[in-house]
Amino acid sequence: MGETSVHPFPNNDGAIEISRTLREVPPGDYLFQIKSFSLLSKAEEKRFDSSDFESGGYKWKLCLYPTGYEKENGKGHISLYLAISEADTLPLGWEVNVEFKLFVYDHIRDKYLTLQNADGRLRHFHRFKTEFGFAKLLSLDTFKDASNGYLIDDSCVFGAEVYVIKSTGRGECLSLKEETYFNSYAWEIKKISERKEKRLFSEPFTIGKHKWKILVYPEGHGSGKGKSLSVFLCLDNCGSLPTKVKLYVEFSVLVKDQLNGNHCEMKGGYWFCVT
Repeated sequence: MGETSVHPFPNNDGAIEISRTLREVPPGDYLFQIKSFSLLSKAEEKRFDSSDFESGGYKWKLCLYPTGYEKENGKGHISLYLAISEADTLPLGWEVNVEFKLFVYDHIRDKYLTLQNADGRLRHFHRFKTEFGFAKLLSLDTFKDASNGYLIDDSCVFGAEVYVIKSTGRGECLSLKEETYFNSYAWEIKKISERKEKRLFSEPFTIGKHKWKILVYPEGHGSGKGKSLSVFLCLDNCGSLPTKVKLYVEFSVLVKDQLNGNHCEMKGGYWFCVT
């Protein structure tokens, strides 16, 4: 199932900048299980780092403050951060743009509380800013309340998904040049009802800088097969177009009514390119 905006827990930690959702799918990059959380929270060391994990070509780790990161006013909360590892080994002037999600497992509902920045902005990791996260991930009261399912039998599970935004350099520039030609070409097909070919091509003709042909299916083609006369405009020298250049043409096709003058005319537009 996808994410949902259900909140089965008291949202009393004041961290309004955090978007909270629930989902069934586990984190795609890393799970960090802690047993004996109560002992960890009593330790003199107030921060605990997970082992490194790889995502997007970089190494990362989770940094947990079991009783809150006081320098960012996280006291009385679970504080959890994503940090880039081995930053000293990265090239001078390195920068990494990241969108990430952090997770807390709900043992009761078998779902993952998913937390991310509510503003949706990318986080810009660099030499002077190597970690981002949430000082007020969850209040300790919410986290320790067994009915919420986050801390069961003194055990809890955190997780992370990291999306590194990399530029591939791929792209294109669309530049339009208008050239108008009001020329026409007439093609008379004699005894078309007696022709055995399934399709008929006119002789090439030149309009503008290109050569064209008219293609006719006497018994129809595609959705018109067996129902209609099908007529198409073809670029005869399509291979002469430069690579990645497309030619847009607006044209009209007219089938002449030789008896009553009720001609059938249809207009269209099409992009021609090398396939």
